[in-house]
Amino acid sequence: MNKSFKKYVSIFMRGWIGSVLIALLIATSFKSAIADWYVVPTGSMKPTILEGDRIFANKLAYDLRVPYTTLHIASWDDPKRGDIVVFNSPTDGIRLVKRVVGIPGDTVAMSNNQLSINGEALRYNSLDPGSLEPSTLSSDAIQKIYTEDLTGRKHKTMVMPYQPSIRSFAPVTVPDGHYFMMGDNRDNSADSRYFGFVDRKEILGRATAIVISLDLQHYYQPRWPRFFTKLE
Repeated sequence: MNKSFKKYVSIFMRGWIGSVLIALLIATSFKSAIADWYVVPTGSMKPTILEGDRIFANKLAYDLRVPYTTLHIASWDDPKRGDIVVFNSPTDGIRLVKRVVGIPGDTVAMSNNQLSINGEALRYNSLDPGSLEPSTLSSDAIQKIYTEDLTGRKHKTMVMPYQPSIRSFAPVTVPDGHYFMMGDNRDNSADSRYFGFVDRKEILGRATAIVISLDLQHYYQPRWPRFFTKLE
């Protein structure tokens, strides 16, 4: 191999590696600051989100951040009650997906799994579990499904009466710049009942849709009806 050929190979390799690195930087920056998708490994948001769902998170829903950081360049909105958000856990930094039930200034309380916001008890309507797709339910537990009216934002919740859980707590007021999060699977969710309020800067984006869904209990078979469905 002559020197000229080695020189051209060296130039090509440097250019190719540089292009790959730039492409990776752009792709990871996009995921960090603009949009991303997450695999949900647990059932803490059932019946809304199932194990094996891949959810889309809009990271521009509330603000623009410096990629790879929690530093905000600009903010144009804040999470609302009922929003499903992705955030860093206050205890260990793990990415979590929960629903916002309390915004700054709200007083939140719970009595036997019935939420109250600012002294007003939320309304619940019972649903027949048989009306839901089988994968929504847990095979090893008794579940009750309700529609919860979160001050105008209606969504489904699940309770499992025989699962140890915090079902009641005294009124707490959400401080400025923080949020109270809960899972829709109220008796099987590690949320603000356990780790406290979530700082606004740790909220990464709003989960808006299920992109694809794979049934982890049945050899990752696609759950076609859940593909590209909006999250409520």
